[in-house]
Amino acid sequence: MTRKNLSCKIETVILGCGASSGVPVAACHCSVCQLLHPRNNRTRTAAWIHTESLSLLIDTGPDLRQQVLREQIQKVDAVLYTHAHADHLNGIDDLRAFCVAQKMAMPIYSDKNTLKTIQQRFNYALSTTKGYWDKLTIAPHIVKTDETFLLKNLPITPILMSHGTQSCLGWRIGNMAWLTDISDIPQQSLAHLANLKLLYLDCLRNSPYPAHLTIEQAFNYAKQIGAQQTVLIHMSHDIDYLALLKICPKGVTVGYDGMRLSII
Repeated sequence: MTRKNLSCKIETVILGCGASSGVPVAACHCSVCQLLHPRNNRTRTAAWIHTESLSLLIDTGPDLRQQVLREQIQKVDAVLYTHAHADHLNGIDDLRAFCVAQKMAMPIYSDKNTLKTIQQRFNYALSTTKGYWDKLTIAPHIVKTDETFLLKNLPITPILMSHGTQSCLGWRIGNMAWLTDISDIPQQSLAHLANLKLLYLDCLRNSPYPAHLTIEQAFNYAKQIGAQQTVLIHMSHDIDYLALLKICPKGVTVGYDGMRLSII
């Protein structure tokens, strides 16, 4: 199956679009943290991607339970991890509810280093259940960057990204891509982002930060990649929803928790 022939409807839901501290930030009294606009209320960045036959999560941050209840997610077939930082991983135990309901070990997909970290930190989840589903049980699958695999005929490609001095995975799912926690896109990775209908793109704040994109850098990458629509995610409390929306170029908009978009 080629991407050109992909015809299934893919709905994407932003479970959260906030940076590692979320928004509002605890003990902060800035104007954004005062929630002058409800779309400044951001839980930690994660996504729900689903088709008629497949339900995927991208990352499991510490707000996962709240996000799943809010969106009434009833089934999860697998989780794609971008990297193992706490704000993208530490809600993993909340997958236990789906293991119990579905009576299955939860398949998780990422690169070797990320899965090694998950296995070290949550080693209890690797033991067999012996038929009694009372705890988190995971089934790790190592992926190779830039190599496409299929889940229920949906093409999925892990794409190498730079996250400061570390690496991170971007995920292309059909004609959608989710690029969070990036500071740079390697030249060889740009080829895997051609002909996108929908791009979710890291946009931490206006001033430079070594491990994330600034607003200007996000705008530049959005133009370079040229997706039909780009949605900005992983935003700190330095970004006000309405203020950023006013300066977005054509084809770029600001994400918010609960935002739903569909592509074919």
